[in-house]
Amino acid sequence: IRFQPIGGVSERVLLGQRVLIKTRDGKVVRGVIGSKPPHIMKPEELKQVPEIKDMYIDVGASSKEEVERLGVGVGCVAVFERDLAFLGGSDVVTGKAIDDRVGVATMIEGFKAVDGNEVDVYAVATVQEEVGLKGARVAAYSITPDVAVALDVTIASDVAGVPEQEWVTQLGKGPAIKVVDGRAATGLIAHPAVRDKLIEVARQYGIPHQVEVAPGGTTDASIIALNKEGVPAATISIPSRYIHSPVEVVSLVDVVNAAKLTALFSSKITSEWVTSLARRVLK
Repeated sequence: IRFQPIGGVSERVLLGQRVLIKTRDGKVVRGVIGSKPPHIMKPEELKQVPEIKDMYIDVGASSKEEVERLGVGVGCVAVFERDLAFLGGSDVVTGKAIDDRVGVATMIEGFKAVDGNEVDVYAVATVQEEVGLKGARVAAYSITPDVAVALDVTIASDVAGVPEQEWVTQLGKGPAIKVVDGRAATGLIAHPAVRDKLIEVARQYGIPHQVEVAPGGTTDASIIALNKEGVPAATISIPSRYIHSPVEVVSLVDVVNAAKLTALFSSKITSEWVTSLARRVLK
């Protein structure tokens, strides 16, 4: 079965993965991603990462008709078959689609802890972020927020082979408060007042945190910032290793601290502070 990616999936992590295909009638069909066996590849082919067009999903069928009898057809969606698991008996976990299920988990836990808030707080779990920030675009248009904070993962590049000066964030050192993201800052440039308020709250309540400049990628905050006449926006990021792979890795301590920061920021900002953002005058 030939397939196409939805969102940013690297060919490097696909080969040999087990997948689950959901049929239109709700059944699940198991398959594996394969390609030309290395034993019959030419020497130059062995040095290259196979392209998606050269891969396929093998469901154990011997004909197109057999595949169709399983209920698999054009448009069925396949996902990685992976369970969430702890690594080394620590607070570190690995699994698929942590980007951005962990953002939803952070939002839920943070929202439950919001208390005594002076301003209205909306919790929104968006769809299709990876394919054009589409859910955030329509949600922001509907809500018309005065301030926005996106919750997403960011690059934890503290791994072998990456010089320390190129580490965007580190695992276990706390959530990251974003300054900019995207190549050459083409994603979000966080609103300085919102960014600084997040840092202020983190320092006031002793929440370990990092300040992040991401050289690539972006989040829903980029499109929310452009809603209507503009929205002051920022991002709280959870450091994650191996983003866009079936084995993404995060620290649950970072997740807990991200939820705390989300809750405290939402609880402590005032309507006066929010109003002041719209009234800033450039001289």
